[in-house]
Amino acid sequence: MVVYLMRNNILTKKLAKISGTIQAKEQDGCVWLTGKVSTWDESVRAGMLAAGNLKKRATVVNNIEVTDEPLTPPCLPAFSDNALEGEKPDVLVIGGGVTGCAVARELSRYDIKILLVEKEHDVALHASSRNDGMVHVGIDLHKGTKKYHYNMRGNAMYGEVCHELGVAFERPGQYLCFASRLLKPVLYLSLAYWKYMGISGVRVLGKKELMRLERNLAKDLSCALYFPSGGVVCPYNLTIAYAENAVQNGARVMLDTAVTGMSVDGGTITKVRTNRGAIYPRVVINAAGVFAEDIAGMAKDRFYSIHPRKGANAILDSKYSGFVASTNISKLGKLPAKTHSKGGGIVRTVHGNLLIGPDAHETNEREDFATEAASIRTSFEKFRATSAVLHESQIITYFTGVRAPTYEEDFVVCKGKRTRNLVHAAGIQSPGLTAAPAIAVDVARFAVEILEGGKSNSANENTPRPLAESPVTIRKNENFNPLRVPIPHLAKLEIDDRQKLIAQNPDYGVIVCRCEEVSRGEILDSLRRPLPCDTIDGVKRRVRPGMGRCQGGFCGPLVLQLIAREKGITPDAVCKSGAGSEVLFGPTKGGAV
Repeated sequence: MVVYLMRNNILTKKLAKISGTIQAKEQDGCVWLTGKVSTWDESVRAGMLAAGNLKKRATVVNNIEVTDEPLTPPCLPAFSDNALEGEKPDVLVIGGGVTGCAVARELSRYDIKILLVEKEHDVALHASSRNDGMVHVGIDLHKGTKKYHYNMRGNAMYGEVCHELGVAFERPGQYLCFASRLLKPVLYLSLAYWKYMGISGVRVLGKKELMRLERNLAKDLSCALYFPSGGVVCPYNLTIAYAENAVQNGARVMLDTAVTGMSVDGGTITKVRTNRGAIYPRVVINAAGVFAEDIAGMAKDRFYSIHPRKGANAILDSKYSGFVASTNISKLGKLPAKTHSKGGGIVRTVHGNLLIGPDAHETNEREDFATEAASIRTSFEKFRATSAVLHESQIITYFTGVRAPTYEEDFVVCKGKRTRNLVHAAGIQSPGLTAAPAIAVDVARFAVEILEGGKSNSANENTPRPLAESPVTIRKNENFNPLRVPIPHLAKLEIDDRQKLIAQNPDYGVIVCRCEEVSRGEILDSLRRPLPCDTIDGVKRRVRPGMGRCQGGFCGPLVLQLIAREKGITPDAVCKSGAGSEVLFGPTKGGAV
């Protein structure tokens, strides 16, 4: 093996232990890795070794070729048209996850033209719907990191944000449990540390109080730390709400729209190519999740790398929700230390289910959402030590998400380094959901500063230039309304309120999904919202038919019929998730569809 590295003999020796050929050099504040290895794990290991030997504020760019397990390309929409040809938005947001949608909503506070593009058929189809929904306390974060900064700010914003958007949010707190009684004095000593970290209200619980609060915990647990700022939200409901409120305030969302290339002239993005035509934005925001590195490369501003990390979760029947009273419970053998994974836990969701997981595995497949039996089994074995009542027979479904960490294990939230009219919101893994409201505020501010001709981070110029001939002032959107009216959920209403709603709209008196008590009125309302929805999974994410024990076995055909009638299409044209996922093959026995 041959390894080249400037001024870093320690890293040279470590990389030499990896089979393959790797070259490493330092340039422009980055360690660039090139060469060839056979497996993805070897490439990731090299990136992590480089990150572990970085100078302050340096980053890793991993260009190592992996011969046997190359990084998978994105799955792109199967069609193209000219729907966006010639569009000239002030700001183009790339990515319809929680960060991108939150940014679009923050930008709609200003009197500017906003366009968000998402390559999938709906928002929140990747990591923003495939996580546990925890609003993190920040237990394992470190001061000085962007993760810490945005997590603490975002956590404090959640109550107001969810109230404005009409999204369910609970803050019952989080437990870290310990079996050893010898750790209890140490937990009291740790209170000074949590205060230093800005985490308030932390309490030490003895065995008696812990078992009173959480009666289904394993009997060998003897003490715990309780963090009252821990919360939980439905991640896809929040993302959808952000997108809807952005549209209500003038933003435009285009789904099934993939960015395929860019033209960059003199450090400025002049054109963005998509499958739906060329766009000419003044500012581009990169919130593309696991594909953020690809977008950065197109924009000629790639100074970080993403190594996808896969994790699976299991969801239990809602009748077991009483097993846990708090947001999250996890068992540790010692106080939390620096780690690349949150470690998972037992989470009670806002919808009354228990969620178990996730685990964490590096993967070269950025859109592989398959769930392996071994992942679920491992999670149950791990968390059964926290609560012995857990059993795989309680599972009603499971899902897998792919996170988007950088090798530095920190967020990238900044203006472009080499490209003037670019803003990055990348590397947003856990606690990205918690941090999203705060990240959105700063990213929107960066975009406005660029529009106004403000200072950029571009490294190739001494004096930043405005994008216009002369600086302009961006005005506030005087019609901005932060309030979004949610779809009423019949099952959550008191009897009198139900009767009033049914009197106003009889469709709310017809139950379609018995497991979740979802009415026909709720389903029809979900199809008529500001953000387009025309799939079975899209309706499921918005109002929950098919989320119960039978997983749509009874209500699925009824939902399909309602979509077909509302959208004026034949039943065999209704898709489960997007193009190519049609549920029906066609008529049988010669009958009409």
